[in-house]
Amino acid sequence: MTQFSLLHQRRFLPFFLTQFLGAFNDNVYKNALVVLMTFNAARYTDMSAGVLVNLAAGLFILPFFLFSATAGQLADKFEKSHLMRLIKLAEIVIMALAATAFALDSLPLMLTTLFLMGAQSSLFGPVKYAILPQHLAETELVGGNALVESGTFIAILIGTIAGGVMIALPGGTLWVSVAVLVLAVAGYFASRGIPVAPAADAGLRMNWNPLTQTWRTIGFTRSNRTVFLSVLGISWFWFYGALFLSQFPGYAKEVLGGDEYAVTLLLAVFSVGIGAGSLLCEKLSGKHVEIGLVPFGSIGLSLFALDLWWASPAAGAMGEGLAIGAVLSQAVAWRVLFDLLMIGLFGGFFIVPLYALIQSRSAPSHRSRIIAGNNILNALFMVVAAGLGAALLAAGVSIAQLFLMTAILNGFVALYIYLLVPEFLLRFIVWVLVHTVYRLKVTGDEQIPEEGAAVIVANHVSFVDALVIMAASRRPIRFVMDHHIFRWPILSFVFRTSRAIPIAPAKEDPAMMEKAFDTVAEALAAGELVGLFPEGRITDTGEMKPFRPGIKRIIERSPVPVVPMALRGLWGSTFSRKGGPALRKPLRRGLFNRIALVVGAPVAPDALRVDALQNTVAALRGDQK
Repeated sequence: MTQFSLLHQRRFLPFFLTQFLGAFNDNVYKNALVVLMTFNAARYTDMSAGVLVNLAAGLFILPFFLFSATAGQLADKFEKSHLMRLIKLAEIVIMALAATAFALDSLPLMLTTLFLMGAQSSLFGPVKYAILPQHLAETELVGGNALVESGTFIAILIGTIAGGVMIALPGGTLWVSVAVLVLAVAGYFASRGIPVAPAADAGLRMNWNPLTQTWRTIGFTRSNRTVFLSVLGISWFWFYGALFLSQFPGYAKEVLGGDEYAVTLLLAVFSVGIGAGSLLCEKLSGKHVEIGLVPFGSIGLSLFALDLWWASPAAGAMGEGLAIGAVLSQAVAWRVLFDLLMIGLFGGFFIVPLYALIQSRSAPSHRSRIIAGNNILNALFMVVAAGLGAALLAAGVSIAQLFLMTAILNGFVALYIYLLVPEFLLRFIVWVLVHTVYRLKVTGDEQIPEEGAAVIVANHVSFVDALVIMAASRRPIRFVMDHHIFRWPILSFVFRTSRAIPIAPAKEDPAMMEKAFDTVAEALAAGELVGLFPEGRITDTGEMKPFRPGIKRIIERSPVPVVPMALRGLWGSTFSRKGGPALRKPLRRGLFNRIALVVGAPVAPDALRVDALQNTVAALRGDQK
């Protein structure tokens, strides 16, 4: 099944429609109001249109600081589908107020409505992301998040266009009023189909103080280091995106020389890129939370932003007020659009795995509060981005130079996060290996326990066997590895980062061997997966060597299931010993070699026999070396 099959299932479709219609409605109203204030500011106030638009943006973001902490508590304390329906009912009331504001032509009431919309969105945010792990399996999280992110950006795009078009029509405020009310009602009816999602912590005592609870919520977010750094990564993406999106009007007008339709074109291309990147995540991640895509995404965000700066003509060089056709007649415009498409694409690779990681690794009892903390930090980063962008432009920095600075800063931020959590780089190396040198097909990976201790055993064909198995596993595996492999520069980083267990033969270093067995026992007692190649060496003939008795010793001390696996197709590849030492002929079979990993049924500890285990692995391998 693909991620799109979720759109046919009640556990996902009503939620998806509810989120889509909500994002669509927000942007219809917001953009209609922005256009109205931009062209009619003098009718309402002495403030300039620019100041008024920035005030409106601030009013929409402010509730995320004020109410996200409370929203996180509500989403953890109460059943989520009922809570969503109440929030969507509030949206109908707010949109009725918006229609009243338009009818009275009252700017204060319009701005009050915008603030209430921000409040409604801040309440919806934590429950929106916290409900997904309750209705989706771990293998569906990436696909579900991809659909949500792509759908949201498409809703933002068409909502922005629709709001701008409708408000410009004769009687535009009436068109917008009817549209937002219809969308709000449709969103409520969609929410009625969302299945029940029980409360995560029904006994939670509410703290209504927004200041103290905000600090406490951020504390929840920081309780898991990897999750917190993932939150910072998402917040950085919104910083990056806010800097880019806020420059689109100026870039379209001053650099590309286009009219107002050029702004829509830039937004459309960027949104399509985000949607495509998000949807590709499931295929590229193999249906599990593949954080190796995050470094890949950050590389693309920097490279294509650099090229956007490089490709951008000087302000005014292309003219001004050009129609779309005139803009697109210039070759440089197509390069700019390609860069924006790729920035969006790699942005999808960056953000979808991070959302899935937060959902999968947060404790269910306070998952909503962690997501609320994420929303608070997202809003903070976006405000800082807006302030920084305005300050740099006021200081004389060009829009293209601002893109350059963002690209460079993105590189430093990414490097900082990956140095703090090497697991991201580790997964990136593994992901690159199985998507360039090899094309991996996995069969039976559902046999790997989703939780609890187990020992993974497989035949040993090459120096990258452990990496291939790590790429196929949804859970981290601590491999027992010959201590000599830790001398290889890249492999050393990979295995140290994955907390591999070095071992040496008893005749070479008996103390290291005993320490390795002790570490294996400790890992299994902690409920971890331990990986082992019972042959004790890489084959130099392509045939399996006899299994050594170490596996029996491990299971006698720690009675846990043993999961047999077989690698196929690695014999004769670059990292095997066919024809002599490995790596003697780099890429001798080229790129994208097809390999396979076949996983068998777990063997109970009391049924383990070393010879039978070897026969099982051999049978799984078959005739394919």
